[in-house]
Amino acid sequence: MSMEKELIRHLLKKPVTLRYPFEKLPPVKGLRGKHVWDSERCVGCGLCARDCPSSAIEMIGKGLTAELKIYLGRCLFCGQCEEGCPRDAIRLTQLYELAESDRKNLILEFKREST
Repeated sequence: MSMEKELIRHLLKKPVTLRYPFEKLPPVKGLRGKHVWDSERCVGCGLCARDCPSSAIEMIGKGLTAELKIYLGRCLFCGQCEEGCPRDAIRLTQLYELAESDRKNLILEFKREST
């Protein structure tokens, strides 16, 4: 009898869960998601790669010709690269839906524009 009371009581209530991916909550403030790199601000110092605790960032080259490769499969999304960059060239966005079925798609390659 108590189970029937419970069913009747919850019959008219709205469900607590969302119908993801059709319904989404806005990201919380301070969420650390996908990386964005500004090649114009980057001086190629390599501090982002050096400070990364999981070695998820690889700096290819040095100086103003340096390019960046980020392995999202290794990344902890700790934000250490963002904090360590003296020129604010790398930052973490609030884009969090990064799941992939192929590991090759989890590598972000940032190249400089040729002028």
